Amino acid sequence: MTKNNHDKAEADITTQGQNPYEIVKSLLKESVHTLGLNENVYHVLKKPMRMFEVSIPVRMDDGSIENFTGYRSQHIDILGPTKGGIRFHPKVTVDEVKALSIWMSLKAAIVDLPFGGGKGGVIVDPEKLSERELETLSRTYIRKITPIIGPQKDIPAPDVNTNPEVMGWMVDEFDQLRGYNIPGMVTGKPIIIGGSLGRLEATGRGVVITIREAARVLDLDLSNATAALQGFGNVGSMTAKFLHELGVKIVAVTDAKGGIYNKEGLDIPDLLDFVGDKENYASDYKNADPITNEEMFGLDVDILIPAAIENQVNKQTAPTIKAKILAEAANGPTTPEGDKILEEKGIFVIPDILCNAGGVTVSYFEWVQNNMNYYWKEDEINKKLEEKMLFGFESVTEMRKEKDCRMRDAAYMVGINHLVKAMHARGWIKDSDLSQS
Repeated sequence: MTKNNHDKAEADITTQGQNPYEIVKSLLKESVHTLGLNENVYHVLKKPMRMFEVSIPVRMDDGSIENFTGYRSQHIDILGPTKGGIRFHPKVTVDEVKALSIWMSLKAAIVDLPFGGGKGGVIVDPEKLSERELETLSRTYIRKITPIIGPQKDIPAPDVNTNPEVMGWMVDEFDQLRGYNIPGMVTGKPIIIGGSLGRLEATGRGVVITIREAARVLDLDLSNATAALQGFGNVGSMTAKFLHELGVKIVAVTDAKGGIYNKEGLDIPDLLDFVGDKENYASDYKNADPITNEEMFGLDVDILIPAAIENQVNKQTAPTIKAKILAEAANGPTTPEGDKILEEKGIFVIPDILCNAGGVTVSYFEWVQNNMNYYWKEDEINKKLEEKMLFGFESVTEMRKEKDCRMRDAAYMVGINHLVKAMHARGWIKDSDLSQS
């Protein structure tokens, strides 16, 4: 397997010591209060329904055995099976996985998918593993979590440092354990074994759909707009590709090794070809000037896109931001302190649980196609993705107007409202919980 350096580049930037689980709980509590719901609703939503920890012994190439730790968090399954990616990274934590599973629940609710949120992770640096060691790790992890996953229980997908090849190993291991073919047990698979057309581009395509709609709200002409990107893995690179096609001039890209800048606009097709070789980082590209991550945040651009990991827009970086739109392609890229600064600056924030929902949306389409064993053409998938992303964006902007609040608060309230309706319908909460006591 060729290592996915670009997703690693997205994940290696410091998280500034913020705890994403504490952040998401605070936002949940605030949104429940703003909606006028009883605090009982918060207490249902604040914890995943299940948190699974497993040991993953792997015999290494030198004959030694190393025992890795893996996690799977399942937040809530009231709308359907839980759904979410698996990341391989040395800095995976229990609280990170919990937070990501909650964000997945809200994401699915905003775009009206019949899923709850799940997330998995293994504490490992995959760059230090051989291909055989990585395959053994992937297969053993799936074996260990098999009792709690499946197409009607919990459906894994790719995330940081995992890709279609890893998903292929995982679905094969699951099928061998069950004794028959179950393609819908993971999404993000290779096309030949049940993957969906358009899945690889889906998150970046969804990011750009929300940027396009935000530009309409702000009356911003994208054909004359400029942008900068933090992170150039799958999400960042696809976002750059589709923005370039809309005429946006992308002047800077940064990753774990550094950054590149050209005030006249980077040659995005050439850069995409350059990083198509998995050994190349975007920052290795020679036809541009070097730039630091800190300098990139302070550029005078119209659109800023954090596409790395959590807590990048913080009290240090937020004061320097001049962009009109901040599109959160990453999960949890903005800290509460950073959020407050963005609000004071009047920057239009497209929150992560809306902005990057394209990935889970096309994963849903893949799961549907697997279940019915009938596969759509890519044009049809992209059309369906557009409909879902527009539905989510319009729902959030309507809530923003109704509550006169930030886009992030509006997104949380839309997601919570959707979950609350289901919880009430099933009897999980009572009439008395629909108002503050």
